[in-house]
Amino acid sequence: MQIFRGIHHPGLAPACALTIGNFDGVHRGHQAMLALLQNEARQRGVPSCVMTFEPHPRDFFASVSNKPDMAPARIATLRDKLAELQACGIAQCVVLPFNQSLASLSPDDFVQQMLVQGLGVRYVLVGDDFCYGAKRAGDYASLSRSGQALGFEVARMNSYEISEPPSADKPGTTGVRVSSSAVRQALANGDMRQAALLLGRPYALSGHVVHGRKLGRELNCRTLNIRFAHDKPAASGIFVAQVHGLTEQALPGVANFGVRPSLDANDVNGGRVLLETHCLEWPTSLGAEGGYGKLVRVELLHKLHDELKYDSMDALDQGIQRDCDDARAWLSSRI
Repeated sequence: MQIFRGIHHPGLAPACALTIGNFDGVHRGHQAMLALLQNEARQRGVPSCVMTFEPHPRDFFASVSNKPDMAPARIATLRDKLAELQACGIAQCVVLPFNQSLASLSPDDFVQQMLVQGLGVRYVLVGDDFCYGAKRAGDYASLSRSGQALGFEVARMNSYEISEPPSADKPGTTGVRVSSSAVRQALANGDMRQAALLLGRPYALSGHVVHGRKLGRELNCRTLNIRFAHDKPAASGIFVAQVHGLTEQALPGVANFGVRPSLDANDVNGGRVLLETHCLEWPTSLGAEGGYGKLVRVELLHKLHDELKYDSMDALDQGIQRDCDDARAWLSSRI
């Protein structure tokens, strides 16, 4: 997949079939839309293209209005979003910086400047709640009128639902609307099974392993540290995890995703959100320092509990050992 920051690049195809959205999480509803987009692109002999935004528009408006609560909890980093779009087979992705200039474009100017002049759209596929332009004044009806006037087709995909299998709580099969909001809610509830159902895969985060304060060495619990680029993650807590990217086989682990309340907020990671993962089985072939700099993907399979604040290093050490024991027990129960 080709990735472009903005629309002014000579490598962009002169025409495309396009969909537009934030695609946070690239869940099963997104995946169905992307599959339809690719089919329409093949029929027209043009590449499939996704237009997305960074920061998230709601992040931008929360910042300029000084109302941080308006910002959505972030499911995925841009890296992970792009990786999932590529896995879905998209040919090119345009990442637009969402700023005041873009936010101020009228619906007509957005269509003319971004879609027609910038991307040469032949076909545009949007969701049933799609809005665009300043003050979200544009909608599907106005986009359809623009398409008729400017020579591109417009289609709309309705909400995507899946059947949730019966469980002890819900004995009957139920229909579930798939959305980023539903994924966020599942992650906030610590329901990793529901999150995986909505995503079509286990919830995972990736990144390069960075140096921390080396506290894990003192606690005999070395960790792989990955920074999360956003202050408001959709998930947090202590999780049973699985680590990909260190060896050919996935490694079992325990992960702390959050701000580590037992530690000094002024530590080397500056109080930022961090994913710290302890591998329960460390490969001797890697050596003690073999994880640094590697790009790893950590799947969060089961939530053990929320982050806890321990009063002493001894209490923290005991808590970590309990988490490791509980993780091993949960993993054993799945065999």
